[in-house]
Amino acid sequence: MSKPVPPEKRHPKCARCRKQPVLAEYRPFCSKRCADADLGSWLNGSYAIAGSPAEDAEDAPSGAPPVAGEDED
Repeated sequence: MSKPVPPEKRHPKCARCRKQPVLAEYRPFCSKRCADADLGSWLNGSYAIAGSPAEDAEDAPSGAPPVAGEDED
């Protein structure tokens, strides 16, 4: 009978395809392909962090300091 593997010795599965990673180089992904696919999802907007939308410069409170590079009226 084999002993169960302690939690600190277990390695999580790939965050993208759920395969067991072979190399630590791309963790938490199993490969460069899965890492790049996940990055692509973030960059094209498939993933997003919930929150309120950012304020535009025009919507900023009147007492706010001007943003560098913007014209002052």
